[in-house]
Amino acid sequence: MPSLSDVFEAPPPCSHYLQLYDRDTLPLAQNVAAYISEGLKRRQGAIIIATPEHREIFREELRKRDIDARLPLADSGLLLLDAHQTLSRFLLDGEPDEARFREVIASAICQVREVRPAGLRAYGEMVGVLWSAGRRASAIGLERFWNALLRDREFSLFCAYPIDIFSADFQIPRVDALLCDHTRLIPTGEQDKLAGALSFAIDEVLGPEAQSLKKLIKANYRPAWAVLPEAEGIILWLRNNLPQQADEILDLARSQYNAQCRAAAL
Repeated sequence: MPSLSDVFEAPPPCSHYLQLYDRDTLPLAQNVAAYISEGLKRRQGAIIIATPEHREIFREELRKRDIDARLPLADSGLLLLDAHQTLSRFLLDGEPDEARFREVIASAICQVREVRPAGLRAYGEMVGVLWSAGRRASAIGLERFWNALLRDREFSLFCAYPIDIFSADFQIPRVDALLCDHTRLIPTGEQDKLAGALSFAIDEVLGPEAQSLKKLIKANYRPAWAVLPEAEGIILWLRNNLPQQADEILDLARSQYNAQCRAAAL
């Protein structure tokens, strides 16, 4: 599997990435900034469609990568749009309308390509806005609008959803459609620490059974799914195959992971 840096350096046309995040938005901001800045440094154009709170965090992370996101589009090659306002422009009777969506987003794409014709990267969290509002079917429908536009306009796209991977929201019945509509799930956090925390929690909760079960644990990969990181694959396996022990294992893994992150920050 290509490394995350390789993915951000040269995303294939029509690639559609997905990242999940919880209250700690720093890993998301760092990944979005890496993805966008790599494109801008290659003279590609970029679009960020985000909430005001996230736009400020992204601007700061881009600044650390020598990208001034406050410059006008003509100078920066970057167009920043508000997620709520942009979403409202293509709603019809409260639901995303594909014709209006294509008109709104195609206009933004044309603006960027006028100043940076060499390529385009987009980040969007309008789907996350819908998901947070409990409108999950609408979010999935909007993902399919994006996929059709990706094929027509040949750019790459990065989406984000407020889903805590340690919570019950991250299990196959709830995220299957999301994984089917993307090409790769971006790791939520530091994979070595996440995998280590999960291994520790499995050992602690399952005791002697842990070693034999670890041989069975594999990413619950399905051909239609996005490529999964190891830790997220393990969590889906636990939720699907050990539902009675999964909460205890994942609560302990969360605590262990957070402790490792705090220790590393000291």
